[in-house]
Parts: sequence; structure tokens; C-alpha cells
Amino acid sequence: MVHDAQLDYYGTKLATSSSGHSFPILLLFLSEQTKHKKKLISTIIYYTDRTIKVYDVSGNSYSPNATLTGHSGPIYQLSWSHPKYGSILASASFDSSVLIHRESRPGEWILVKAFVGLHDSSVNSVAFAPHEYGLCAAAGSSDGRVSVLSHEVDDSWTVEYLKDTPLGVNAVSWAPYGVGEKDDGGVVEQMPPRLVTGGSDNGIRIWSKNATTGGWEQEGFESSVPEVGHKDWVRDVAWAPSVVPGRSVVASCSEDRTVIIWKQGGEDGDGKKWTPTVLHTFDDPVWRVSWSITGNILAVSSGDSTVTLWKEGLDGSWSQVSTVDDVAGGNKQGGDEGVGGAGAQQS
Repeated sequence: MVHDAQLDYYGTKLATSSSGHSFPILLLFLSEQTKHKKKLISTIIYYTDRTIKVYDVSGNSYSPNATLTGHSGPIYQLSWSHPKYGSILASASFDSSVLIHRESRPGEWILVKAFVGLHDSSVNSVAFAPHEYGLCAAAGSSDGRVSVLSHEVDDSWTVEYLKDTPLGVNAVSWAPYGVGEKDDGGVVEQMPPRLVTGGSDNGIRIWSKNATTGGWEQEGFESSVPEVGHKDWVRDVAWAPSVVPGRSVVASCSEDRTVIIWKQGGEDGDGKKWTPTVLHTFDDPVWRVSWSITGNILAVSSGDSTVTLWKEGLDGSWSQVSTVDDVAGGNKQGGDEGVGGAGAQQS
């Protein structure tokens, strides 16, 4: 079974991970501009064993680049670093570890760091931070903790642990890099790093790094509509790229079959409260959500083997703009909206 598929920053490399059984993976590409619109087209590849497969992507074609080994259990999630640090890939596994590989030359990869026994249970999620915060990644585990892995100037790595929920962390996502208002001296200060997590307690948590103490602190997550929330495990969270200054947007999905869009701040925001909007209630559990690079389109992967693309209207309502279903057969329908790097698949 394929658990994850991630394109790198430029979309020229694809990494996939599995748990050891043959399973098809659907690749979505944006077709060339036609007379009236752009369409999504798809390709199917098949994947086996507990390794990471890396492919070189050119247009709508792909070719094998490398096979990365080292994990002893299913590999649940992958994350590419910003190309500023080279071609670096992090992987999270059921074996309680996080491995970090780097491409030293085309097709040749080295193991940079092996965080073996990083957690006391399965590591379910891993994500690199925005490059402005340095080479840093966060990993969420079933042991209820989030680990923050930071590369130091002396080429060593440090690990910080955040106690999240004892029922287990299923997903982590970083807030986009941002800056605050100018202080009295006219200096614009960097906003602190922030994380969002989704857990098996049906909850969502926000963490931020205190600029004074350097420690991580949990923020309050107060909803402006308390009755709107997830009723089952939160399977994925995704912090959207910044579109409106001062506004934070997070998408979450759950086994309760819903996707919720959470917004904080902005001109029409409710102070520090998060305003939820149910994007849609699906027919099956929802496994993964992923934003386009422009932050205006959300890809949703659900248990009925479909990937749907959603876009927000001017009135704040969300509508489906495209769908790709029947993964094994490759059937598809194309929408008229371009997609920049959004992808999602079943866990």
C-alpha cells in the first residue's frame, strides 16, 4: 500500500513510500493550455516493498532515480526540504524513526541522519519547516509527542519534544513564514515559528516558539462556533500558504468524513478565535488534505479512492472544481482551474 507521494519544490522529483504490498499510485499533472482551459491528466505507477522510490519528473513522464532503504516498518509520510539546503528528503515510519536522505549527485543518495528510536511508538507524520527558520523538521507520533529536529551550524542535530495528546498525533503542518509590524525603531520582526497538529482525540492544537525563552508553547485554540468540530480522529492538517495578510488558514480532515477550514485573523476575523467552515461531508473517511502552492485550491483524498479539488468563492463558500476517481482504472474529469503542487492520498 502506498502511504504518501510528494513532489519536491520544483516538481521535478517525486518520492513515494509504501508498507510492502503492490498498490497503484495516481500522479496528477496539469496539462498544457488548451483553447479554453487547462485539464488534469493522470498516470498510474505501481509500487511495492518498504522502501522509498524517487522518480525524476519531466512534463507528464517520469523515470526511476533511486530506491532509498533503511526503515524496518511501513513508511507513512515524506517531506522535501527547501532546495536552498539541497535535495533532502525526510521519512517517518511505523518503526519509530525518522530518516533524512540527501542527493549528493544525480541518482546517488546518502543517509544524512537516522533518528532511530526517536519516539516510543509509530511516527505518523513529518514536515520540514519554511526555509527561513533553518533546516528544521517536525514529526508527530502515536506516543502523543511531537519532535522538532533542528540542524545546527556545527552539522549536529538537536531534538525538542512537545507533549501534545496522549492518544497520539496523526499529522503536523508548519505555518508559512511571516513578519510582524514594525516596532518603534522601524524594525520588522520575524513572526515565531508555528505548528498545527491533528490527533486521535479528535482535536487540533497550535504550537508556537517563544522568541524570548526559545521554548515551544501551546496556544489556545478557541473556536468561534464551538459546536463545529471533528467527532472522530483527525487524520491530516494542512496550514495554507499566506494569501491575506494577517490571516491564518488551516484545513483539517477526519474519519468523521468531514473537512473543516479554520480561519484566524484578517479584517473580518474574530480576534484570536478560529472560525470554522465545513467544506463538505464526504461519503467515506477523509485521509489527506493538501493546498496548492498559491493557497487557493485544496486537494482532498477520501476513502472512496477519489481525489477532489475545491476552491473558495468570493462569498466564502467552497465548491468542487475537479475530481479524479477510480485509481486503478485511471478515470478522470478535468476542471478549468490550474493546480500548483497539491496532492493527497489514502493512508
